[in-house]
Amino acid sequence: MQLGLIGLGRMGGNMRDRIRAAGHEVVGYDHHPENSDVANLAELVSKLAAPRVVWTMVPAGQITEDAINELAGLLEPGDIIIDGGNSKFTDDGPRAERLKPKGIKYLDVGVSGGIWGKDNGYALMVGGDAEDVAKVQPIFDALKPAGEFGFAHAGTHGAGHYAKMIHNGIEYGMMQAYGEGYEILIASELVHNVPAVIKSWREGSVVKSWLLDLFDRALDEDPTLSGLKGYVDDTGEGRWTVDEAIRLAVPAHVLAASIFNRFESRQDDSPAMKAVAALRQQFGGHAVKR
Repeated sequence: MQLGLIGLGRMGGNMRDRIRAAGHEVVGYDHHPENSDVANLAELVSKLAAPRVVWTMVPAGQITEDAINELAGLLEPGDIIIDGGNSKFTDDGPRAERLKPKGIKYLDVGVSGGIWGKDNGYALMVGGDAEDVAKVQPIFDALKPAGEFGFAHAGTHGAGHYAKMIHNGIEYGMMQAYGEGYEILIASELVHNVPAVIKSWREGSVVKSWLLDLFDRALDEDPTLSGLKGYVDDTGEGRWTVDEAIRLAVPAHVLAASIFNRFESRQDDSPAMKAVAALRQQFGGHAVKR
């Protein structure tokens, strides 16, 4: 099967390699010419036989919109556009409707696997019509891990990105739990070998996970994490997950706390905690640090 792939960075480049290794033809475009198979999107489309499938793996937002709009002017009825970036799920329905009069089909795909997906496979969550999903299934099969897990046709347009949004919200909570547990361990006067404790959890433990394996790997490289600063960014999915929890009136204490902890990590001297210190001093005469 042929595939056009736009965006050949850390994820897209590895996806191209994995798809090609499965025997499919990939024509890739990237804004870095040294990574690209073609000079522009028009050339990419010209190298694909109809009906074409073109997958975008570029940053969410205007870059994705620009790529899809340009493709809409180049593709023909029966062709399929896939957005595999971390777009917000609310963008997908309008895109599908915008492409429908042109006869161009649309799928949204949440992709998880990071830089390890090339070897381990990618978890894929797909939104769109079943007929279109079936046409692209050989590519999905090439990308997913071996075995029965790692792929889901989650539902209609937007379902793929929605599932990935919730996936990332859960990821935030899991990482926060590991981080807080680690901090308690290193603060303890009893535990003298924290990295060994983390390793002991990797097998036979109910908290074992790939994230824990990666944390152990980070401690192997820097046992005290002294080379890092405790600044944690976010790419939006955690915020959107909490927005949805509020909209649906679903209690999501852990997920909400994890995103607020990320915000807190970016403050050198929290104004809120200054206010708390001032209040404790005012009502109880408690000591403050200046």
